[in-house]
Amino acid sequence: MSRPIIRPFFDEPTNTVSYLVADAATKKAAIIDPVFDYDHNSGEVDTRSVEAMLAAAGQAGNIVEWVLETHAHADHLSGAPFIKAKTGAKIGIGEHIKDVQRIFRPIFNATDLKTDGSDFDHLFRDGERFKIGELDVEVLYTPGHTPADISYKIEDAVFVGDTLFMPDYGTARADFPGGDAHKLYRSIKRLLSLPQETRLFMCHDYKAPGRDTFAWETTVREQRENNVHVKEGVSEDEFVTMREARDTKLSAPRLLLPSIQVNIRAGKFPPAEANGVRYLTIPVKLKGGAQTCV
Repeated sequence: MSRPIIRPFFDEPTNTVSYLVADAATKKAAIIDPVFDYDHNSGEVDTRSVEAMLAAAGQAGNIVEWVLETHAHADHLSGAPFIKAKTGAKIGIGEHIKDVQRIFRPIFNATDLKTDGSDFDHLFRDGERFKIGELDVEVLYTPGHTPADISYKIEDAVFVGDTLFMPDYGTARADFPGGDAHKLYRSIKRLLSLPQETRLFMCHDYKAPGRDTFAWETTVREQRENNVHVKEGVSEDEFVTMREARDTKLSAPRLLLPSIQVNIRAGKFPPAEANGVRYLTIPVKLKGGAQTCV
């Protein structure tokens, strides 16, 4: 078995880990879950983070062939289009992104948005296999956090997106539209049925209480034995009860609204208006006396 060369890039403002994954033999590579630098207060977008990843790839002589998204993220804007523009890499995501597009198109009145996934270059099916150089990649459908989550198994390493966090932090929320705690439990159990030394790479870390440093790599064995939400012996009903109760206390991610609008378009922004400016929509619900303010 070949072992991929894995280089993580941590974006502390969004607590996101992106990965440059390369084949040592051929230098071919993929970038997983890249981040645009987005200032919510000013509306400015920059490319520092993705430029750093591309610089690292260039220094290593890597040929970036893929940008792989684990799902349509709700906490950061994808840097996939910039990478595609610079390298010609294809942007891939799970085929159930079409379900997510259908959910959110009416919420944002996104009349320009097609709901067939065609903004992406490739829609992966569960069990689909492909190559990064000589590295074998298998796609695992792992819904629950959203209807479209997938994990990428690259030889002995699995990039799990938001399905799991580090053992001391637990698991992802399942209360976004289309999320399902039962499906999340089953997806996690699928991942934890892999060989116990399989390496698991997280998409986020928030430093669990008592831990002073960020961390994003663990193993199936460590998750089975120590995950505070779903270690061995926790039943599906127990997990769902915990997860649903916990989710009611969580606030919405700060970048939820801009992230979803951009990421369901494969990282592209809505079309520019007549003045040349691109706008992101904020749905407003009037309650109580506010309903008279129309």
